[in-house]
Amino acid sequence: MRCSHPWLAQCLLKEGLVMKLFHLAAVAVSAVLLSACNGLAMLHDALTAPDLMKVENWQAVGTTHPNFAYGNQPAHKFDLYVPKNKTRAHYGLVVYLHAGGFTTGDKADDAKILQWFASKGYVAAGINYTLKDKANPSASVKSMSDEIKTAIPQVVAKARQLGYPIEKMAIGGGSAGHGLAAIYAYRDGRTAPVPIAFSFGMVGPMSFETDNAKGGADAAKSAEFLSVLSGEKITAEMMTNGTYKEIVKPIEAYRWVNAGSPPALMAFGAKDFIMPFSTKPMTNALQANNVPHDVFIFEKSGHTLLGEPQKRAEYMQKLNEYLATYLPVK
Repeated sequence: MRCSHPWLAQCLLKEGLVMKLFHLAAVAVSAVLLSACNGLAMLHDALTAPDLMKVENWQAVGTTHPNFAYGNQPAHKFDLYVPKNKTRAHYGLVVYLHAGGFTTGDKADDAKILQWFASKGYVAAGINYTLKDKANPSASVKSMSDEIKTAIPQVVAKARQLGYPIEKMAIGGGSAGHGLAAIYAYRDGRTAPVPIAFSFGMVGPMSFETDNAKGGADAAKSAEFLSVLSGEKITAEMMTNGTYKEIVKPIEAYRWVNAGSPPALMAFGAKDFIMPFSTKPMTNALQANNVPHDVFIFEKSGHTLLGEPQKRAEYMQKLNEYLATYLPVK
C-alpha cells in the first residue's frame, strides 16, 4: 500500500486565493487540491498537448453544441463537438473529462482537445461534474463518478438526436478527470449505453491506497482522508481491520478490472508529488487479467509531465494508434 497524503497537501494559487478545501485533521494542514492557477495551466498544456493537437480552422471542420443538461444541478452540463460530416452510419464517441483536483476546472478548458478529436471524425464530449467547494462541501469522488455515470447515456442520446449515432466510445481525461474516466470505464462500463473501446489519460489516481493501516494516529488520519474522498464515514477501526476497503472500492478503478475490461493507455510522472498514489495496483490488475495496456512513465517529470517532449510525442503517437485500432473511423 502507498501513502497518499502529500497529494492533498499541495497548494497552488490563483490570483492570491487559496482554495482551502478537503480540510483534514489527518494532514494537519488545510488540504488544498490542484487549483486553477498557473500550475494548472501548465498541467492543461501538458495533458492536452496543444502543439500536437492543433486544429487550424475549427469552424470549417466541426461544430460546437454547448451546455446540454443531464441533471438538475448547475454543474450538470455537457458540450458536444461534432464533425461536419454527417453521412456516416455510425460514429465513435470520445469523452474527455477535465482536470482540476476535484475542486476546480471546467469542460470548456478542454475545448482544443475536444475539437481535435472531432476533427478526426469523432463525436467528442466534455462533461462537467459537481466540484467539491464551499458551495458543495459534501461532494466526493464517489458523487462525481456517479454524475458521470448518469451523464454518459444522455450524451449518447443527444448525439443520436443531432444525427450522429454512436457505435462505440473511448473515455479519458487529465489528472482528476483521468481518475473519473477510469472509474467509469472499469466500474460502470458493463452498463454503458455503447461498448467502451478503451480508456486513456494522464496522471489520474487509479487507486487511493495508503500505508497507514497499522492503527493509532496514522489510521485516524487515513480514515478522515478516505472519508472525504468516498463520501462515507470511515473510522480508524475500519482502517485497522480492513473493512474500509469495501467502502472505497467504488472510487478505485483497479478494483473493477476483469478479463473483459477495455484496454488502457496511461501516463504518469515518476516525480509526481501532487498525485503520488500508487499506479501499481492498476498495472497489476490489467496484467493479471490479460487486458491490453500501455503505461508511459515520465522519469524526469512531476504532475505536469513537462520537460520531456519526446515522451509526450510518443504518448500521442500511441493514442493515435489506440484510436485507429480500437475506435477506427469508418
